[in-house]
Amino acid sequence: MADTVKNNRQKTDLRSPEYYINRELSWLEFNTRCLSEARNHENPLFERLKFLSITASNLDEFFMVRVASLIDMVNAGYQKKDIAGLTAEEQLKKIGKKAREFVELQYSTYNRSFLPLLLQEKLEFVEEYTDLTDDEKAFAERYYREEVFPVLTPMAVDSSRPFPLVRNRTLNMAALLKPRTDEDGNVPRLVRNAKKHEDELALVQVPSVLPRVIVLGRGEGDGSPLRIMLLENLIRYMMPGLFQRYQIQSCGTFRIMRSADLSIEEDEEGDLLKEIEKQLKKRQRSQVIRLEYESGMDKKLVRRLVDNLKVSEDARYPIDGPIDLTFLMKVYGLEGFDHLKEHGYAGPVENPAFLNPGSVFEKIAKKDILLHHPYESFDPVVAFVEEAASDPDVLAIKQTLYRVSGNSPIIASLSKAAENGKQVTVLVELKARFDEEHNILWARMLEKAGAHVIYGLVGLKTHSKITLVVRREEDGIRRYVHLGTGNYNDSTAKLYTDIGLLTCDRQTGEDATAFFNMISGYNEPASWNKLILAPLWMKKRFLDLIHRERDNALSGAESGIIAKMNSLCDPDIMEALYEASCAGVKIELIVRGICCIRTGIPGVSENISVRSIVGNFLEHARIFCFKNAGAYEIYAGSADWMPRNLDRRVEIVFPLEDEELKAKAMHILTSQLSDTEKAHIMQPDGTYARVDRRGKQPVNSQKMFGEEAEAAVKEIRNADRSTRVFIPETGQKG
Repeated sequence: MADTVKNNRQKTDLRSPEYYINRELSWLEFNTRCLSEARNHENPLFERLKFLSITASNLDEFFMVRVASLIDMVNAGYQKKDIAGLTAEEQLKKIGKKAREFVELQYSTYNRSFLPLLLQEKLEFVEEYTDLTDDEKAFAERYYREEVFPVLTPMAVDSSRPFPLVRNRTLNMAALLKPRTDEDGNVPRLVRNAKKHEDELALVQVPSVLPRVIVLGRGEGDGSPLRIMLLENLIRYMMPGLFQRYQIQSCGTFRIMRSADLSIEEDEEGDLLKEIEKQLKKRQRSQVIRLEYESGMDKKLVRRLVDNLKVSEDARYPIDGPIDLTFLMKVYGLEGFDHLKEHGYAGPVENPAFLNPGSVFEKIAKKDILLHHPYESFDPVVAFVEEAASDPDVLAIKQTLYRVSGNSPIIASLSKAAENGKQVTVLVELKARFDEEHNILWARMLEKAGAHVIYGLVGLKTHSKITLVVRREEDGIRRYVHLGTGNYNDSTAKLYTDIGLLTCDRQTGEDATAFFNMISGYNEPASWNKLILAPLWMKKRFLDLIHRERDNALSGAESGIIAKMNSLCDPDIMEALYEASCAGVKIELIVRGICCIRTGIPGVSENISVRSIVGNFLEHARIFCFKNAGAYEIYAGSADWMPRNLDRRVEIVFPLEDEELKAKAMHILTSQLSDTEKAHIMQPDGTYARVDRRGKQPVNSQKMFGEEAEAAVKEIRNADRSTRVFIPETGQKG
């Protein structure tokens, strides 16, 4: 049967560029889906604000990482085409066009939709200082004098004072100045270049240590709106006081973006921690890849910025509104507007296995437990490490850390465990982008406490999510393991959808031990039981599973693939999916972000569907189901189907074998395939459209998961109450 597929493949080149979507353009399409949530009038207004803020943050990271990488390729003369047949230079041109259209739509949404609607809801943005009332002016001037002015550093640019370092993503004010003259036409002695009478350039960084949103308060009437002002608008009005010997000819706000890539030759560096610290300092002076400035800024002022920052024309973005819309997340946090936010989800509930008091280890020993975050609390994972840290029977704790929260209880527990004399081994991935500085701090804290800290493997990022606890029990040593799809971050666990497995399965424990021995030393075991590791054999295993479904379809056996992930762009995986589709395998993909495969191509991908869920929580879990002639196999883990995950990272995918847990995972997949509220369906041209809801029962899978989690806990608690017996003699319940 496989020969039939091979013959069909010879007729159709499944690697033809026309069958694939460029990775970067696919990502921009994902951010467009996020923007569509900001523009969706069915969403509460403040939730829409949040989505607009998210699109701005997303776009920043995209430029600092992906666009910067493409610019490096062009500068290096790299001509190889991507899977969609585009060179780096061609990609940059398409990205530039799409990004400008996107930014225009962002600010159209902000100016034409949000500002009027917010005013209707009694929230007013005051842009001009002259629009303040007398009381507001008195407050603003006092606030500026006491809080803002002491932090400001005005910086003139002339022959003795060079153009200063402008830090990445900071908001800055630029001004053109002309020296003031006295009655006789003379200029003050301290003013440089006085004879030239040329406009001089000056910069002021808007302090990031101060709140950007200034709450002015409400008026006296009951229906008065809450009035707010942005910090840069207050500074703009007060600028003359910073340059008293000059007249301000023009001024405006700008921001730059620099490459966030770190160039680390790990093979040549004996101390990875010190090398990353050195590269982080270099990052602040890396190439400017994007300049944003107010669209009304004086052209002469723009030219001075462009010349000093050395910004190419295609990297200049005039902005029609406040630069950096991430401030809207602070607006979202303003008090008094809860009625404009999403309701109906009370927050994480306990997984039923943890409702009753008792040791975490006792509960795991009874049965494997599958946690579904954020609907089910992340607390059991924190408790797992906390209890291990203080349990006298625990001998060792080993864990991988990729991104952790600012005040991580897990870090505190690991430090406590080390101080208690337990063997603690922690792999802290220093190369986790944008978290490098935090992770350096955690690594040093853990080392100080006595933990053995590993900084990852040379040339690879360790992205696995695994914790191993070794415990002495009556019948011998037992190993407890947590495996997850998300980071050990108690903060993002409330915002990201992930699943985690708690188990003391013997074979999984053996694999966990082998994994940590491998990353702490050089010992790779001859065989593994259950865990699937990248970059060793994970890709081959996934290809084998896909090919098995293909062969099952050709033989008439039940076949099918349901795969949920963040991104799909690995060429070998996509080609295998096309082959399976040609053989008749129904392939249902739930891909949040980048997806380079195309759907609906005659003779190639009629059997492939792709949907993206963009909801109140960030979809982050990776779950893979292979129908396997009716003997369903389900896996979960840390890896997407991307070359970086399969070939250049240390990843773990694990099987779900307990039938109850498999059913729970399948419910997640099938519910998202039924989603009609937050799902976007890929069209043959690579764009996405919302589900046609006509005649369909409304389904919001995220909302449904929250309601189901709450209902399960309520049912158990009600059952517990109903089984209690009232004892009249004592007046007690037993």
